[in-house]
Amino acid sequence: MQKSWALLITAAILLVPANIYPISMITNQGKVTYDTIFSGIAHLVHTDMIPIAIILFVASILVPVMKIVGLTIYLIAISFELPISKKYLMAGFHIIEWIGRWSMLDLFVISITVALVNMGQLLDVKPAPAATAFALVILLTQMAAHVLDTRLLWDRLEVKNDGN
Repeated sequence: MQKSWALLITAAILLVPANIYPISMITNQGKVTYDTIFSGIAHLVHTDMIPIAIILFVASILVPVMKIVGLTIYLIAISFELPISKKYLMAGFHIIEWIGRWSMLDLFVISITVALVNMGQLLDVKPAPAATAFALVILLTQMAAHVLDTRLLWDRLEVKNDGN
């Protein structure tokens, strides 16, 4: 429990710089621009690429936040023996684990872009500081879910709470 709490709190703290600081640095004909996750989504919406903006929003903002909120609810339910159905908690935990596999989508896109778009001083893309923070958020939430022993749910919660 303590390891999972520590990893989750660290991920929640790192989520702030991951969304505030630039995630990519683009050099186009000598002009350097920095993009945050939000500015990238806003640019996609502005250029009428709404489906891609939605995918980016879900993968970059919604999924990490929902993983942190879900794991927090799960840990609070175990720690304080909240009367939440074991069936719902286990279903939520499996969803969190399944989503965790897809959480590296953003970092994959950044790494592919960096590898493919490198034309010297004409056009160059590099990851910025938020990419490291974002990678750590993804890694720490996955580790928090992996370290957590789900048997604690069955040991600490009463059978009467399993009605639903």
